[in-house]
Amino acid sequence: MCAAQNSPANVESEPIEESGAAFPRVESRRAFLDARSLIGCRHRLRLDAANPGVLAEVREDAGVLQRREAAAAHRLRVRDEMIAANPDQWVVIKPDQSARERAQDTIDAMNAGVQRIWGGLLPQEPDTGRRGGAEIFLRDNDRGGYIPVVVVNHKITDPRRPDPADFHPLTTDLFTWKPTRDRAVKLRPQPRDQQRLAHLYRMLQRHGLASPALVGGAIGLAFDRILIHDLTNVLADYDERYADRIAVVRGESPTQPSKVPECRQCPWFLRAAEGGLSCNDQLVEMRDVSLVAPGSRAEVLRQHGVYTVDELAAWTGDDPDDWQHGPFAETVVTARAWLDGAPLVRRFDKVQVRRADVEVDVDLESYQEDGAYLWGTLLDDVYRPFLTWDPLPTEDEGRSFGEFWTWLMDVRAQAHQDGKTFAAYCYSRTAEDKWLYESAARFAGRPGVPTREEVRAFVDSIEWVDMFQAVTEQFICPNGKGLKKIAPVAGFAWRDAEASGEASMGWYRKAVGYDAAIDESQRTRLLEYNEDDVRATQVLRDWMTNRAAGEVPSLADFGR
Repeated sequence: MCAAQNSPANVESEPIEESGAAFPRVESRRAFLDARSLIGCRHRLRLDAANPGVLAEVREDAGVLQRREAAAAHRLRVRDEMIAANPDQWVVIKPDQSARERAQDTIDAMNAGVQRIWGGLLPQEPDTGRRGGAEIFLRDNDRGGYIPVVVVNHKITDPRRPDPADFHPLTTDLFTWKPTRDRAVKLRPQPRDQQRLAHLYRMLQRHGLASPALVGGAIGLAFDRILIHDLTNVLADYDERYADRIAVVRGESPTQPSKVPECRQCPWFLRAAEGGLSCNDQLVEMRDVSLVAPGSRAEVLRQHGVYTVDELAAWTGDDPDDWQHGPFAETVVTARAWLDGAPLVRRFDKVQVRRADVEVDVDLESYQEDGAYLWGTLLDDVYRPFLTWDPLPTEDEGRSFGEFWTWLMDVRAQAHQDGKTFAAYCYSRTAEDKWLYESAARFAGRPGVPTREEVRAFVDSIEWVDMFQAVTEQFICPNGKGLKKIAPVAGFAWRDAEASGEASMGWYRKAVGYDAAIDESQRTRLLEYNEDDVRATQVLRDWMTNRAAGEVPSLADFGR
């Protein structure tokens, strides 16, 4: 699958048929846009629209592809279970038809008053440029019209312990539309879902088929309820955002690159359009301030007349009143370090990280939200993996997790018995903590599996050390704080040039035979990647203890 087919911009580059004529998607005032383009980089949207076909041979980022495939599988599961519960209520729009036929079938079903429609597509609007559809359209039996419901492969709510909260979201049962205040969950803000629902509401409204209730719904990863979004206060923001994005696609509104998190997975960041420069090359040529203050930080700085790294490095005077991104002085130092080519800057005279007599490095590998299939460890320079190659989700994951936890606690207990200190290290504990807790809950009662209370006691102790936190506290990092950025400064190199968490998703599919025969070489690749991660953490720790203070410049070297 190619990036051009599934880019975040999602602007078609093929001609479409409208009233018997073919109109190009790009460089035309009749370009079309769907709701997925309302969130994300405006400049990428323009590049996709202005350069159709350029990315046709670029392989889609492995992680993006895996998430897309997981989302498709999630939608199929929702479709099958919901329709099976009451098949007489549903009309399924055939997906193998042309867009024109699907749209006509959807409108016909709505005009006939069908209760529930799966896979509906609304007619494209040549004048506004809108196009789109929803997984589900529900008939509003009380007010008339239809309510759009989207099926998404992310969490839309979190469990809530009983409390006197001021706000409780509206939810309804999956199979019966009865909106009620749900005291069991709290809302996870998802602007992309709200924007898509507003987009669909405007399209329904055009045909007189929008429910007067002014709501839309979302079914999330948990597939346990429909979360109801009130669109009353969303539509004005949507209208403004859509007007801006369609102008970008039509070439009526200029854009320029700015470094944002999306750049990590965008092919345009390192690839140039014909006759131009890549986004990265443009940013370096401009010495753009987003290189050292990406995302919203750059926007704040531009409002204060700071557009380049040089201007930020030369800042004098008071800090900006609206700066909410940590100490502003450190942002200035970051710019000065970038100009000097320094990958790190010390905050303190001494670099400190907790050490112990017995040290274990830990790194896990997981696949989507299906589970953690590998817990890799390093003790006394010996790598020990605890894993299952049964395709996730699998009960065998409980066995490998129980064995990992038992081994780790045995090492810890032996250290204590011998009168020695103990510490286990990871890099950015968010993932490890998540899967420690979730594995304990999912496999409770299995051999070796701890209780949640035992997990909490360990991760809250001083014996669980996050090296990411140690790096964050000790250093300013002009080029980023990921392990792949920091460990090479300490002299570590990964054996696999393509090693990354995103790439490992594709390796895992091949390793367990999701799509074809099992590829044993990918199992070896994953084990080496995991081993390199734990070794990188150990090398980084030793470097911070023994050499960093002498090799890394300090804040004083770049001070105001």
